[in-house]
Amino acid sequence: MIKAIAVDMDGTFLNSNNDYNRERFEKIFNEIQQQNIQFIVASGNQYAQLRTFFPEKEQEMTFVSENGALVFKQDQLIQKVAFKANLVDRILQFLLDLPFQVGIVLCGVTQAYMLENEMATFKSFAKKYYYQLAEISSFSFLPKDEFVKFALNVSTEKTEELINCVNRYFLNEVVAVYSGHGDVDLIIPVIHKGEAVQKLLDKWQIDTSELLAFGDGNNDLEMLALANESYAMKNGSKEVLKTAKYTAPSNDEDSVLRMIESYLYE
Repeated sequence: MIKAIAVDMDGTFLNSNNDYNRERFEKIFNEIQQQNIQFIVASGNQYAQLRTFFPEKEQEMTFVSENGALVFKQDQLIQKVAFKANLVDRILQFLLDLPFQVGIVLCGVTQAYMLENEMATFKSFAKKYYYQLAEISSFSFLPKDEFVKFALNVSTEKTEELINCVNRYFLNEVVAVYSGHGDVDLIIPVIHKGEAVQKLLDKWQIDTSELLAFGDGNNDLEMLALANESYAMKNGSKEVLKTAKYTAPSNDEDSVLRMIESYLYE
C-alpha cells in the first residue's frame, strides 16, 4: 500500500510547457488526501518557485527543495543543511578562475544571488526557476545568508568537464551533478533528495516499501533507489532508467498522473 508519493518537477511532473494537467490532478489530489497519503514535491528548484505550481494546495504538501538541502511543510522550514562559509568562498573562486564561462546562481536560504553582469539570456533563464533572486555586483562581499546549493550553467560540451573538475578538486567536500540542458548543481555530499525523503518517511513512520517515486535526472537517483515503487521517465537519463524499477511514458503524456491513478484505484 502506498503511503507517500515523491515527484520531481522539471522533466517529470511538468510537461514541456512547464505545466501539468491541473484538472486531472485536482481529482487525484482529492483522492490522495482521502487516503491520507503524503505528497512530496522533490526538486532542485527554489521553494518560492515550487509552491506557485500548487495554489491553495501548498499547505497540504511537503516541499523538498534545492535537492534536499531545504524542506518546507505548511510554509515552515523544517530541515536545513548549508555549506560552511569558507567553502562557499573557495568554490566561488574556483568557478571564477575556470578557463571557460560558467553562469552562477548561488542559492541561499533567504533567496538566490547572481552577478549583475551575467549575460541577459542566463538572467532570463534563472528568473524562471528562482522567484526570489537578487543581483549583486560581486561575490566578494556576500549578503548575510546561508548557502545551500550552486546552480551552474555552461555550454553543453563543457558539462562533463565541469563536473569532473569540481569532483576532483573538491573531493568529499562538494558533489557536482548533472541536472539537464547544460545545467550542473553543486551540492553538499550525502545531502540529496533521497536523504531528505528518508528523514520525512522516518518522521511519518512510513517504510520505503510504501513510497512511490518519479524522476528523470541524475539528482533523482538516490530518491528512486530508495523507493520500492520507482519510475524513470522515458525521457530520463540512462542512469535514471537503469536505477528505477519501472519506466513511465514521457513527461508530455500525463504519465506521472496516470501511474499515480493506477495505485490509487487498484
